[in-house]
Amino acid sequence: MKKRSLWKVLSSAALAASILVPQVGFAEGAKPVTEENVSINGFVDYEELKSKLSQIEKSSNGLVQVESAGKTNQGRDIFTARVGHGDKVVLVQSEIHGNEKTGTVALLNILQYLGSSQSPEAKRIREELTIVAIPMMNADGSELDRRGNVMTWAEVQAQFPQLHNAQPTWNYYTRSLQGDDYSAAPGFDVNRDFNPDLNYVPKAEDFPGNSSTPGWYITPESQTVRDVYKGLQEEFGKVEVFLDLHHQNFYKIEGTDEDVTMSISADFVPDPSSPEGAKYSQYAENYRFDFSRQLNVELYDALQEKGNSVFTNISLYDQDLDLPGTALGSFALNGSGVVLFEIKGQTHNYGQKMKGQLVKTVETGVMGVINGVADGSVYDLNPEEYNEIPNRVAIR
Repeated sequence: MKKRSLWKVLSSAALAASILVPQVGFAEGAKPVTEENVSINGFVDYEELKSKLSQIEKSSNGLVQVESAGKTNQGRDIFTARVGHGDKVVLVQSEIHGNEKTGTVALLNILQYLGSSQSPEAKRIREELTIVAIPMMNADGSELDRRGNVMTWAEVQAQFPQLHNAQPTWNYYTRSLQGDDYSAAPGFDVNRDFNPDLNYVPKAEDFPGNSSTPGWYITPESQTVRDVYKGLQEEFGKVEVFLDLHHQNFYKIEGTDEDVTMSISADFVPDPSSPEGAKYSQYAENYRFDFSRQLNVELYDALQEKGNSVFTNISLYDQDLDLPGTALGSFALNGSGVVLFEIKGQTHNYGQKMKGQLVKTVETGVMGVINGVADGSVYDLNPEEYNEIPNRVAIR
């Protein structure tokens, strides 16, 4: 896929003021907010993203390379930012759901640091790893502050004539969801549009599908991420680590009254070597569940080092899932160690309230994983410690 460089530039002072010092807008612990019209102005919109990525690229003096890897359905660029020249690849994306925004700010902070710092840590990371960030994958949804992208079933059928008589996919939104009315501007949950067969071509018999079957690569957003992933495979042999940054609802740490700050996971499809995962047997040699568990332990430990605080309130996400249509499920079957980040609350709950705390949680976790892979320590961790991470329970 042809790529083009980002050219628009803002001053480094403007960037530093907006992203390097997150403003903590809270005083008490986490409480769901349900008021109407909560502000999200503290987060990064698409135009700000372009400017900030351009500034990071310029101020890095060549250490960070920003490109457009593809276009959303409405024609916005899907940017990648690449830093480092090591032989292990870490691919990390944010805002596959457009109302899950803390990861974008965290990634910009990390890119700023890795592109400008001459600290021993930053130098080691750049030497050992190649980090590729997709900081706003679903830019159309982000601009509307909603979960889904903006795309009609008719547009899908125009792109894939073989689907002329197929039913719309199960993840096609035409109703109200999280306060957004999709009836006037339908869209898809892009995080159900992935397929472990990276060369899959949509077939009418695979529609409408369901949550435990693979997706189809019918959205330009998922196609772009797939193409980035395939390009890195061709260049490096494999993508060592894939991180996906999300938000979730509100939970408690099992057995306590503590609010979950973030849930994490390594488990998205049954082991292809097990009877439950036999349908994925062709991927058995690639699947690295123990490595994914080690990555999650590394992340958990990095946040536990924060001491007795909300940063240590980390739980496992639901386990024993079968979600091959997610990016995490598909890429796990292709040999990547995977980690899910699920920070608490959506923008319609908090707006920008608690932004500083939540961004720092994500940032600390991502850097924990990056450091563990860069110095090799993650490979020595006991994967069974993953099972000691507490579960989450719904607030009743």
